[in-house]
Amino acid sequence: MSQKQWIAGINAVTAALEHDAEHVREVLIEAGAKNPRLIEIESSARRRDIDVRRVNQQALAGVVGTLRHQGVVARYAAAKTWDENELEGLVEAAEGRALIVILDGVQDPHNLGACLRSAAAAAATAVLIPKDKSVQVNATVRKTSAGAADSVPVIPVTNLARAMRDLQQLGVWLYGLAGDADTSLYALDLRGNVGLVLGGEGAGLRRLTRENCDQLVKIPMPGSENVESLNVSVATGVTLFEAVRQRVAS
Repeated sequence: MSQKQWIAGINAVTAALEHDAEHVREVLIEAGAKNPRLIEIESSARRRDIDVRRVNQQALAGVVGTLRHQGVVARYAAAKTWDENELEGLVEAAEGRALIVILDGVQDPHNLGACLRSAAAAAATAVLIPKDKSVQVNATVRKTSAGAADSVPVIPVTNLARAMRDLQQLGVWLYGLAGDADTSLYALDLRGNVGLVLGGEGAGLRRLTRENCDQLVKIPMPGSENVESLNVSVATGVTLFEAVRQRVAS
């Protein structure tokens, strides 16, 4: 299933043209704009036989509202939307090396976009987010993710705790990131079927989420007396690439 929407900004539109041009339906560029990157976007779209229109700034604002568009937006038929019933197939296809990211209530679209960018770069199997009390994949998320929102399966789930138990039944070991944990992230073996569970801004992991993790671990922070905790997108990147390091080395 696909859904039509608008994406905005130079990086987001450039990424869509480079990595998923078949789903770009139309590009709107601010009339009179001289930015070389906008000119390159126009050329790139035309080379791919995608319609390009020059419009005034008011027209662009009318499409994306208050979102900063940098002079370019694209009408986009998002690739596939994923259903939680497909998670089992994704895990099985990973053949014992599934790498799942579970985000418990991320509220800031910029954070979610950054998390998705790291997940795509790490070749994560899927990213799970709750349908409620969490930002969903919107135009801001797509812009921040620079195209990653459509290159990694993002699966909104109705009940996060139940989805976590389902993953455990599939042989996925769930590690929750918590600052008060005793075990270091770097003491783990992250080469098999692994789910990395991270909390949202502020409160971190909710009680039920913590209880459904197989183990709680922490990112060692020698300078923690000056830094209370890492931003969720930074913690996601650190955790994912420790898994990548281990997998590449094995």
